[in-house]
This record gives sequence, C-alpha cells and structure tokens, in this order.
Amino acid sequence: MRDRRSVLRCAAIAAMVGASAPILAACGGGETTGTPTTSTGVTSGPTSAPTTGGSTGPTSAAPGGKVLGPVSDVPVGGGKVFADAKVVVTQPTAGQFKGFSAVCTHQGNPIGSVEEGQIICPFHNSHFSITDGAPVSGPAQTPLPAVNVAVSGTNVVQTA
Repeated sequence: MRDRRSVLRCAAIAAMVGASAPILAACGGGETTGTPTTSTGVTSGPTSAPTTGGSTGPTSAAPGGKVLGPVSDVPVGGGKVFADAKVVVTQPTAGQFKGFSAVCTHQGNPIGSVEEGQIICPFHNSHFSITDGAPVSGPAQTPLPAVNVAVSGTNVVQTA
C-alpha cells in the first residue's frame, strides 16, 4: 500500500511529465532487460569553448553537445534530473560529472530526484548509485544506462 507522500509525489511527477494515466497505470510486470553500460567521469574544466551570446536553455546546442543546464544545478554528492532530456546528471565528487538515463530500468517510469547520494524512482522506490547507476535498493535489478555528459563553460552538456 502506498503512503500519502508516495501518492502525492507520483501525481506531481506525472503532472510534470504530462502523461499521468499511462504512468500511474504501470504497476505490474517484470524487470526491463538491457545491456548495462558504464558511465564516464568528466572533470569540471571546460571541454570546449564557453557558450557565448543569449541564454542557453535545455534544448540549446552548445559546442560539443546539447545544453542540459548550469553546472551550479548539480551539487557535489548529489545530482539533478533534467526531465526534458530524460537525463540525470550527478557529481559524486567535486568536478566529476556522470550522466545516466532518467528512465527507471524497472518499468520505464521517469526518475524523480536525487536525494542523499542516490538517484530515486518514486514509482516503485528503486534507488540507484550516483557513481555508476547501479541499483542500490528496490525492485530494479538493472543499472541505469550511462549517458555521455561533459562540461562546456558553465553548462553541463549531453554529448554524442
């Protein structure tokens, strides 16, 4: 049985995603399978020329990749979910940025947050490591797939 906090969290995330009916209905079945990949750590120094000109939103292109958001949004020992790009970026140690898919490997629901050093899917309470995306607890058995990220100027970018 879900507690009130879980229900409210699921409803809020579903509203953000804009697909509440299919997401809230996805509560059965088995594990999603796939080939896990490893994440590559990136140092915080600029990997390409800093972005110049107007503001850069999550869909803007930057030298070396698609801008996800400012480096300052990704705390050391934590992370940030960039829902529009379906990417979660973590910073396990100062200057080391890691990217993972923000889609839970248990049932394909969106990752909700990064709290207390873990990536959390609020739908079935799977927790993943911010270091390598490996499952820490919950029903998920498969790591979050790695996503290539880098630092470009003051932004975190998704690279090919």
